[in-house]
Amino acid sequence: MSESQSTPESTIEKLVDEWLTLPEIAEMFGVEVTRVRQLLKERQFLAVRRGENRSLQVPAAFIQDNATVKGLAGTITVLSDSGFSDTEMLEWLFTDDESLPGTPIAALRGNRKTEVRRRAQAMAV
Repeated sequence: MSESQSTPESTIEKLVDEWLTLPEIAEMFGVEVTRVRQLLKERQFLAVRRGENRSLQVPAAFIQDNATVKGLAGTITVLSDSGFSDTEMLEWLFTDDESLPGTPIAALRGNRKTEVRRRAQAMAV
């Protein structure tokens, strides 16, 4: 498949290099998988179906120090309120932004949520 014909799923696969399953996150957090599913439902992080068995998987970059990256949930809310789909949010979070510099998720992991939110809100306008 050429670049011009790439699907959103293949774009995300190129951008995200490490994934975690919901049971792996549950183990990291020391909670039941049902609690991780609730966090997903509450939009604390995003997941996509991938792999042979199409299991729900979360980018590993969303987890830091055995917790969800600080500021991620609020950023997801801003993007979602702006009409972004989950796929579009994932692409935006993992795409280099020269003005940050780096990716928005790297900036969030570096405790720079204000800068990331400003860019997310500006995209909504």
